[in-house]
Amino acid sequence: MKITMKALLLAIFTFSFCNICCQNNKITLSDIWKERTFLPESIDEIRSTKDGEKYTILKENKILQYSYKKGELEKVIVDGNNLKVKEEKDIIIEDYHFSEDETMLLLATSTESIYRHSSISEFFVCDIHNGNFFPLSKKGKQGLAEFSPDNKKIAFVRNNNIHIFDIENKEETQITKDGEFNKIIYGAPDWVYEEEFSFSKGFFWSPDATKLAYYRFDETKVNYFQFDLYNGNAYPEIYKYKYPKAGEDNSCVDIFVYDLKKDSLMKMDTGEEVDQYLPRVQWTTTSSKLSIQRLNRLQNYLELLLADTKTGKSEVIYKEENKYYIDITDNLTFLENGKQFVITSEKDGYNHIYLYDIKGNLLRQITQGEWDVQSLSAIDENNKLIYYLSYEDGPLNTMLYSISFDGKKKTKLFAQSGNYNADFSSNHKYFILSYSNSSTPPQYGIYKANGKKIKMLEENTELIDKLKDYEFSPKEFFSFTASDDIHLNGWMIKPNNIEDGKRYPVLMYVYGGPGSQTVVNNWSYSDLWFQMLTQKGFIVVSVDNRGTGGRGEEFEKCTYLQLGNLETIDLIETAKYLSALPYVDKEKISIFGWSYGGYLSALCITKGADYFYSAISVAPVTNWRYYDNIYTERFMRKPQDNAERYDKNAPMHYADKLKGKFLLIHGGADDNVHVQNTMELADALVKANKPFNMFIYPNKNHGIHGGFSRYHLYNMMTNFLTEE
Repeated sequence: MKITMKALLLAIFTFSFCNICCQNNKITLSDIWKERTFLPESIDEIRSTKDGEKYTILKENKILQYSYKKGELEKVIVDGNNLKVKEEKDIIIEDYHFSEDETMLLLATSTESIYRHSSISEFFVCDIHNGNFFPLSKKGKQGLAEFSPDNKKIAFVRNNNIHIFDIENKEETQITKDGEFNKIIYGAPDWVYEEEFSFSKGFFWSPDATKLAYYRFDETKVNYFQFDLYNGNAYPEIYKYKYPKAGEDNSCVDIFVYDLKKDSLMKMDTGEEVDQYLPRVQWTTTSSKLSIQRLNRLQNYLELLLADTKTGKSEVIYKEENKYYIDITDNLTFLENGKQFVITSEKDGYNHIYLYDIKGNLLRQITQGEWDVQSLSAIDENNKLIYYLSYEDGPLNTMLYSISFDGKKKTKLFAQSGNYNADFSSNHKYFILSYSNSSTPPQYGIYKANGKKIKMLEENTELIDKLKDYEFSPKEFFSFTASDDIHLNGWMIKPNNIEDGKRYPVLMYVYGGPGSQTVVNNWSYSDLWFQMLTQKGFIVVSVDNRGTGGRGEEFEKCTYLQLGNLETIDLIETAKYLSALPYVDKEKISIFGWSYGGYLSALCITKGADYFYSAISVAPVTNWRYYDNIYTERFMRKPQDNAERYDKNAPMHYADKLKGKFLLIHGGADDNVHVQNTMELADALVKANKPFNMFIYPNKNHGIHGGFSRYHLYNMMTNFLTEE
């Protein structure tokens, strides 16, 4: 076919025009919350095999086994599409766990969430070798199912009681008897422990499978909270559960050890004081010693107990006291040598790694410096190396390091700034690395322990190519010094091609709670809405105020006993800083936040009314008297002991100062930050005769998700910001 010069020029022009147009595609809320156009690929549910040479992942309803050494698929262990249950229905695998000998699998399906971490599922037992497949129980859904280390039994929780299933005989035995909703809980935490100490499983197999340690929560003295659920009936359903608010009674918590061989029970000695917390229980390397962390109600004094499981007697082997509070983490590891343990502590003002002997004698501080260790990634006892994530390269970056037990040979495994996470093989020879920065979606690869790359598994190249077709603006990091000589970090996203002399409205995004961070060098899906707003002419900014993490104890804990005070001052200082920029419209600075960020947004538009044009406050705490006691008292102590500051920094007490536009949003079934908070603030605003907008999402919890909820929410917030 003959091509004329005219046709050729037309083709070149058409290609160039299309390319320019494609690069100027606008981001829509439909892209973000309906089609999920920019959702990155991920690698989920990674499990290392016992020998550490292979790993498994859950993908497309299949459990796939790969080689670490080559990064290649070796076999399909289980295909959920070939497993039939009721009425020949395929099983959708939502989670899986291997037995210790890797001959069996526990498969979870039909999972129902309860609260943030807890859920119940239909569990199935699958024999990998012969293909036998059967339900764990036919008496109702189960929670927290787990194989015993000897591969003979499975423990689980149902209706607040612990059950043990014998795999060979297929017999189910109920170990505890008096568990009851809103009264007694066995093998799982109550609401406030789950939320604030971040765990859902409250039972633990001993290393030799002869014993089962478990929590018992007595919620009898805890007050109820309730909310309505609307299901189309004439009368709404009332959901009622135990929720201890600041200053109120907690559950009474005990730790028991059940001996399977003797069919006997032993209560562990955790002291005479009942108004305390037991936030972690963990077996040592032997079945005769159980470790229990004991924390006082003020959360500024921590003890590590070793309990004798035969007698129940305990001894304190480690103590720590803090003038502020102590954060509970999972950074405690008992070494396989049975003689030592590793723990992190902020005792020198920064979070660092320490080595102790089993009697509690300090052997050495392994890491040190004016920076925080974020978490422990792995401990390789054979090579005496600890792998950890830290903020040594600044609070914006979470970098992966290794260090020897003697505190020497510290190595940064990767040079490029960003946020890293490493999932190590059981033999510590390999790890699967996830990495992103502000302009790079998550990438996954297999690496040797020394950081040498074996193979990239997922680089999200398809998403990267897709992003090129849209009008994205770079995230620019900056810092400034507030008037009280406080150095604050932030980021800013500006519209492309800012015009000289033109001033643009600003949206400040805040979370700002203790130990949190929004100013980090990673790829975040939430940035997509901010990018969309820049296409509508907004500048979007976020600043980490005092109280946020990654900068040592003094910066994080200076808000102690006065939540909301210094944070609001810093956010007002940010608004002042932005007002002085030549491209910012100082009359149009708005602020948006969710949860703790909703609390600060509400404070800014009331207490800081002179500096903000409008605010969006989603699911805010509006008075710390209404929030749970573990979180609130950690930072504020009891209301009885700090009443003035509880009230002084509550947004409802500044309702009469509101000047700007205010949008107040909450989920009607929020079990975490109750809708009571929004109603009380709304009542105060009405009494002050202040106009505002409010929207309640029926039956939605703290996350306001499901169906079109997020799409609806972000449409409403976008319209609020863009309408004059």
